[in-house]
Amino acid sequence: MIDADYVRQMARYNAWQNRQLGAAFRALGEARLKSTGAGFFGSIFRTANHLLWGDTVWLARFTGGPLPEGGIPESPEFTASLEEQQRARAALDARLTDWARGLQSAALQGDLSWYSGVAGREVSRPMALCVTHFFNHQTHHRGQIHAMLTEAGAKAPVSDLVFMPEEADAP
Repeated sequence: MIDADYVRQMARYNAWQNRQLGAAFRALGEARLKSTGAGFFGSIFRTANHLLWGDTVWLARFTGGPLPEGGIPESPEFTASLEEQQRARAALDARLTDWARGLQSAALQGDLSWYSGVAGREVSRPMALCVTHFFNHQTHHRGQIHAMLTEAGAKAPVSDLVFMPEEADAP
């Protein structure tokens, strides 16, 4: 299905996208990020918090790290300020990049098992499928954020994978 090179490429893409979003967020300003009122989670800021929370959960599952508190209903409140959110985002992206750098394709074989709060039970799925879901989930919510930024009159970033600069930090 996928290999370690795919994961490294997607980790690189993730970091590039999040750096661009961070610049767009700072340009729009925290008050407008929190008051956009659009999207499933109610604002750009809350959607970005959900994405940060979800990425934290999945990376913890992949690496055996600690899980964040709360579930999906609490995820939009994961951080309180843009500064805190951007600091946490940069740290998580660095952890993801480090994990991807050290990943061997063999680690993508077999199943990943975890307790799912959504399903209310233990779940086991192929590791490669879970990693693919992780990156798809990011793309889904960044697409929502892109639309909300555009609606708010902000300049939304380039999101096309094929136009990612070669000089972007590579894992």
